[in-house]
Amino acid sequence: MTATTNTTAGKAGSLTTVELDHPITRGETEIRSVQIRKPKAGDLRGVSLSDLFDMKADTVMAVLPRVSTPTLAPHEINQLEVADLFKFSVRLVAVLLPAEAQQEVTQLGLN
Repeated sequence: MTATTNTTAGKAGSLTTVELDHPITRGETEIRSVQIRKPKAGDLRGVSLSDLFDMKADTVMAVLPRVSTPTLAPHEINQLEVADLFKFSVRLVAVLLPAEAQQEVTQLGLN
């Protein structure tokens, strides 16, 4: 998994770029990478944090449109290949972790 992380210590605006194995086609545009920002509390409204940490597909799919750039539409997320959904799941959970835990995840090569 290739990811680029732009972080500013202690800032909620950290971004992670997910490179898609199977690009999303939107009209004549092909989306090959998507940035995920660290969610704020309001972005997590209506979802279970434990379900998000368990990487339950429905929960990840509910949060992705709220934190992705370009913003992914629900029908685009429904059409993602499983490998790409898994990448989003791992990266989304990783950005929720405290800074010291994120360093461990990066050292293990999981993010």
